[in-house]
Amino acid sequence: MKKIIYDITPFTTLDYKDHLSCIVWFINCNMRCVYCYNHNIVQAKNGQYDLDDLYGFLQKRVSLLDGVVLSGGEATLHNLVPICKRIKNFGFKLKLDTNGSNPKLLEILLKKGLLDFVSLDFKSTKEKFKTITKSSFYHRFLQSLNLLIDSNIDYEIRTTLHKDLLNEDDINNIQNILYNKGYNKTFFIQNFLEGDNLGNLKQSDISFDNSKLKDKLNISFRN
Repeated sequence: MKKIIYDITPFTTLDYKDHLSCIVWFINCNMRCVYCYNHNIVQAKNGQYDLDDLYGFLQKRVSLLDGVVLSGGEATLHNLVPICKRIKNFGFKLKLDTNGSNPKLLEILLKKGLLDFVSLDFKSTKEKFKTITKSSFYHRFLQSLNLLIDSNIDYEIRTTLHKDLLNEDDINNIQNILYNKGYNKTFFIQNFLEGDNLGNLKQSDISFDNSKLKDKLNISFRN
């Protein structure tokens, strides 16, 4: 069995709000975001664990944890349907972190009721998407966004902010798209944290004026 899991974080109280969870880090990604700090996971050809390892780990965590976070890399590059079914059979709630590039799989997971929460990354505006992600999946992302907005699932939208890449107008553009589609939840902006990353980015000296942000959505800054 191929080892598609790079690592397992055995315990977290931060990644799935109000849930004691573990994080499953799947190898590979179809984007190469310049600020990505998980480049070792994104570029990995093999992981440390296979699915039997994961299920064995989770079996020992029944009644100790109540949630499992599927992250990466990009978890939706893998066949998540049987994985999610098995995890749900253990009694865990499931959170998916995704870049939204696989709306077909997301739709299946939603229809089958296999997800309890989704964190969707809104990488950038359409104009800057390819520059930031090195991919052409903006329209796929919009399909995933529409699926979540039309669903009954709990979810969040988040954007990583590096001031060399996105400015106030870009964030307002993203706000407008979300607002016009009917998004009425908190919009999370995650400040870039300097460290080893794909684009060798450093903290920017460019100022970012929060007062220029429109108040169409409730915005919460992380990091």
